[in-house]
Amino acid sequence: MNTTLHEIDQRTNLTANNKFELLLFRLGDAPGTEQRELFGINVFKVREILVMPTITAVSNAHPCVMGVANIRGQIITVINLPKVVGCTPKKGTSILLVTEFARSTQAFAVEDVSEIVRLDWNQVIAAENNGGELVTSIARLDGNVENTRLAQVLDVEQILRDVLPQATGKLIPEKDTPKLNIPDNKIILAADDSPLARSMIEDGLNALEAPFIMTKNGLEAWKKIQSMSDAAIAEGKTIQDKVALVLTDLEMPEMDGFTLTRNIKGDQKFKSIPVIIHSSLTGATNENHVKSIGADAYVAKFEAQELATTIRKVLA
Repeated sequence: MNTTLHEIDQRTNLTANNKFELLLFRLGDAPGTEQRELFGINVFKVREILVMPTITAVSNAHPCVMGVANIRGQIITVINLPKVVGCTPKKGTSILLVTEFARSTQAFAVEDVSEIVRLDWNQVIAAENNGGELVTSIARLDGNVENTRLAQVLDVEQILRDVLPQATGKLIPEKDTPKLNIPDNKIILAADDSPLARSMIEDGLNALEAPFIMTKNGLEAWKKIQSMSDAAIAEGKTIQDKVALVLTDLEMPEMDGFTLTRNIKGDQKFKSIPVIIHSSLTGATNENHVKSIGADAYVAKFEAQELATTIRKVLA
């Protein structure tokens, strides 16, 4: 038990230095090739790794759902991850990754697990111009060097919504939710690297009639708030006259949400701006850590009504 707590503390402390750990695995031959590419998922999302248990097929399930497994008394849906991404596992799917994120538990069947690597978020680049719709970013495992190994970081939230839409939250708040009361000329500054998450946030904020600026990662948001502050000063104003609050994801390439929050709360010009964390990294450990870095609130993806309520409470 003490060893487990020590490991959790170690991984939590990584976020103080813009670092994280990535579990690497393989799914088989990539489409049209015989290459077994590396894929990755944040260790914080993985509950346990198992040898494939007995799977019970479920009638009329999604084609990528293998069935369900009884794991420690919990019935968990098993998703065929190679099938989702179009890979062909020559060695079969013998390993199961049990994951917890966005307040849901599910398992992904994979061909094999490689290793856990410790990375700086600046080793991770956005994949929107380099990857498919299921890949959020590309991790340069050996750093910014020639011929570095690359791993594709999968958008597991998108995969879950595609395969098990009933397990994910709502896109838009209830129709009778009143619009946000944001003072004129102020905006919400949002940051998220997932195209799915950005579209959901945009839909939710539009439904609340809230003005916003969307950015794709923590570094882009940090540069944006700095440039807005400079513009405000030139007008004889402050950044508080421009930004009502910051809404940020945690897992983002280049700069994560932990670092963005610390930067904001550690700067005299910005520290009074409320910061809301909007993340699929749920659980008491993550939520308590978010509070320790000075964030004003935490909302799990994707709970539109809860997000609307939290924004309203923080603004009040």
